[in-house]
Amino acid sequence: MSPILEIKGISKKFNLRQSQPYQTLRDSFKTLFKFSQPKSEFWALNEVSFNVNPGDSIGIIGRNGAGKSTLLKILSKIIPPSAGKVIKRGRLASLIEVGTGFHPELTGRENIFFNGSILGMKKKEIEAKFDEIVDFAGTERFLDTQLKNYSSGMQLRLAFAVSAFLEPEILVIDEVLAVGDAEFQKKCLGKMGDVSRSGRTILFVSHNMAAVENLCTKAVLLDQGKLLRESSVVDVMREYQALYGHGVSNSFTMSAPNGYDAYVSSIDVRVSGKQPGYKLEVVCEVRSVKQHKDAFIAIDIHNSVGTTVMQAIPKLDPFIKFSPDGQRVVAEIDLPPLIPDTYQLSFWMGSHNTETICSLREVVGFEIPDSPTSGRTFPHTHDHGFVVPNSRIVNG
Repeated sequence: MSPILEIKGISKKFNLRQSQPYQTLRDSFKTLFKFSQPKSEFWALNEVSFNVNPGDSIGIIGRNGAGKSTLLKILSKIIPPSAGKVIKRGRLASLIEVGTGFHPELTGRENIFFNGSILGMKKKEIEAKFDEIVDFAGTERFLDTQLKNYSSGMQLRLAFAVSAFLEPEILVIDEVLAVGDAEFQKKCLGKMGDVSRSGRTILFVSHNMAAVENLCTKAVLLDQGKLLRESSVVDVMREYQALYGHGVSNSFTMSAPNGYDAYVSSIDVRVSGKQPGYKLEVVCEVRSVKQHKDAFIAIDIHNSVGTTVMQAIPKLDPFIKFSPDGQRVVAEIDLPPLIPDTYQLSFWMGSHNTETICSLREVVGFEIPDSPTSGRTFPHTHDHGFVVPNSRIVNG
């Protein structure tokens, strides 16, 4: 079977003009009548090559400036490559920027048909999907309103609905989904899952590692315009974490409150025992800048790709009691049997009415080096979950 997309040696060069902030009067006149200014070259992509097979769901990950959005714009024919070529075998719909492919002077109704015709669909095909598009987007009241009067969220909902329901063979989605609210994002990810299961192809750019892991079967890692790795989602994410992660430290200190009325000045984590009965001890120093009410804590535990595995809310008696010199809090967590991995802790402290007092994201961590199923040789990966429950065969 031929790939539905062949990306062959794609490179993209941008010329950056360099302005000179301090100029003499003579330099200013020279610049005014000069046809060229000092320029430098920036390669957003450099010989990127990989194939996409029909039905693949591929996550494209990398830091800001890695070239992810540039690649999608080339695939969508928004910008041409400087070198290389793309061979496409199927209709491609893209959602890269809010309003891309829409005309602001046309109504929502007209834009649905306009976008469908760009995809090469016949009027009858668009009409067959029209009600589903409008229902998903939730823009029925504004169908005959010009798009320029839509909010960015309304434009996004309509654009996604058109892209997903008009059934292109290839669906390209950028981080633009971050514009929507949480409910809409969940709805979109659910629809993208349906699209993937229907056998169509998805290319998905996101910094949300959990979303990539749940939606995609493969991933590519870009860095400074180059393709570093193309493999399973788990392998690519682990390389991403190894390259750009901050490592796992079992201690954390904060000397300044960063605007908090009360804050955690230090956290230390200790793991004792063995699988499947590890105990996690979290020792915290909490301090109050102002006279503050008592508080309680919650501890989120994330795996190496940033997915929240569990949350612990230690039972206190009943709350942390602040003292002028700080208060030492020791929490014990009985860990369930876990997949071998590195785990990080996020710390939240709140008042009795759940108002946030202090919040710290992934500041300390620990490692589970061994499998709870000792002696077994089969691999454990995130494809099979995070927790290994006690289980047994009762017959046979």
